[in-house]
Amino acid sequence: MTAVANHPSLQAAPRPGLTQRPHRLPAWPVTGLLMLYPLWWALGLGTLIFFLVAVPMAVSLIRHRASGQFVKLPPGFLLWLLFLAVVGLGLFSLGADPTGTVPGTAASRLVSFAFRLGGYLALTVILVYAGNVDRRELPQRRFIRLLAWLFVVTVAGGLLGMAAPTFEFTAPLELLLPHHLRENGFIQSLVHPTAAQIMNLLGGETPRPGAPWGYTNTWGNNVCLLVGWLLVAGWSLTKSRRTKAFTIATLLIAMAPIVYSLNRGLWIGLGVMVLYVAVRLALRGRFAALGLVGVAGVVVAVAVATTPLGDVVTARLEDGKSNGVRMYTTEKAIGGVVESPLIGFGSTRNTIGGRNSIAVGESEDCERCGNFTIGGNGQLWQLLFAHGLLGTVTYLGFFVVGLWRFRRDATPAGLAATAAIVSSFAAMFWYNALVSPLALTFLAYAVLWRNRLESR
Repeated sequence: MTAVANHPSLQAAPRPGLTQRPHRLPAWPVTGLLMLYPLWWALGLGTLIFFLVAVPMAVSLIRHRASGQFVKLPPGFLLWLLFLAVVGLGLFSLGADPTGTVPGTAASRLVSFAFRLGGYLALTVILVYAGNVDRRELPQRRFIRLLAWLFVVTVAGGLLGMAAPTFEFTAPLELLLPHHLRENGFIQSLVHPTAAQIMNLLGGETPRPGAPWGYTNTWGNNVCLLVGWLLVAGWSLTKSRRTKAFTIATLLIAMAPIVYSLNRGLWIGLGVMVLYVAVRLALRGRFAALGLVGVAGVVVAVAVATTPLGDVVTARLEDGKSNGVRMYTTEKAIGGVVESPLIGFGSTRNTIGGRNSIAVGESEDCERCGNFTIGGNGQLWQLLFAHGLLGTVTYLGFFVVGLWRFRRDATPAGLAATAAIVSSFAAMFWYNALVSPLALTFLAYAVLWRNRLESR
């Protein structure tokens, strides 16, 4: 009987849930995204890489959960899910033609809608993955250094835009596309690497750095979102004098493309960040650090006043060619909220004509005459117009909840992360967030979230 009872064929099979090895989330998707970003840009994948890397991240998260591991979610995530739901509901309002906009069909706006929804979904996956990735695979210090590296890359791209503003090349991905797609303006903005944007400012054609982020406004937005990580990695997390000297040199060099980018929004964003950090330090009685912030401000002011940079700043502040268009599209966005207050119109729209006459529109001789994009002049206006009050409240509410929940994090990384999120609130009045700025904002959120998880 004993021999029969112990026969292998009669013993209970092991339960899969008890024998399956836990699946650890690897660091390579995050490391590859940040460390190799210059390569993705050169290949024509600068924007698309955020969509592509979300695929292996999602697969790994599913395997992680299937192996019995818990997938943690960030604070306020329910608000973000509600925002995604509102964005999805916008599909049913794509066919509407708000007052004063170019008529169209839902089908003609489907690509734009799908790009935004896909972008929000992909970045959601990146946020959740970055917060759950195994700490042994991706320590917090390495994560911060990767973000600091991306600031160095951004500064290098700014210098390239200054030195060789007409530099551009056909990316490998671009060569693989059919000719009619390669000639499409939207597709070109995604896959064609350029060093700068040439714009008619300050009385003539003016190059404005954009590499490796495509648009000069995106470049300026990302400078604000990344500069804090250089200070944390190159000053707070190291005792090496060589590293600290490199950090100071990088910041001084960065002043040139920051000024010559003519990004007034960037200048305001940096001022907001400095003020925010100064207040946080003062509230904790850290007046020595507060003094360093003040000294840095004085150095910048002296440099602007005593070098040619000051002339550029003055000229840009006096040149307000874009102000009228911004006010016009902002008024149109607010008018759209009145027409569709809850879920908006699902996507952006183009105005009929320009701000002076409905008879003025785009042409081969004047590509910037009229037909302005409503919601293209800032994330706030796009949220209000495309996703209504529900989308705006849930989007902003998610970040407000995060700032409140992490308000006691006074570590250098915590200050850098919250300052980056605060800068995104300032930038939403003139910069759009999709794709890379929102990705970097989410990664700042992930740093705060990981700090909280480690402290527990």
